[in-house]
Amino acid sequence: MTPPRTKLPSLDDAETLNDTAEQNPQPIVDNFRQRVFHVVAAIPFGQVTTYGDIARLIGSPRAARQVGGVLKRLPEGSALPWYRVINRHGEISLVGEDYLRQKNALLAEGIEISPAGRIDLQQYRWRYSEL
Repeated sequence: MTPPRTKLPSLDDAETLNDTAEQNPQPIVDNFRQRVFHVVAAIPFGQVTTYGDIARLIGSPRAARQVGGVLKRLPEGSALPWYRVINRHGEISLVGEDYLRQKNALLAEGIEISPAGRIDLQQYRWRYSEL
């Protein structure tokens, strides 16, 4: 069953997340960072998206690594559901404790992870509406 399409929150909602991240300065342009926050904040419970999907959605299709950089620099305890962002192979890109934290957060939302560490993108990928 395909999940329903959802609308993205307003950019005003993303500004609240940007204020939280101000404690951790980033070399990435603020507008880019806000657009990333805007999309990540909209990923529904129990669904995932990829770094590349976010990059394409915000109009920077070659910026998947930069999306990862923005998420990597989020302050500890951020309300942003960063853990719902995975790589294009359906895998968690993090290692060690960070891997376990992301894996446990996804499992808590009912997202199944195979013994090989993959998430079925056909089943769990977010089907977003246009910005």
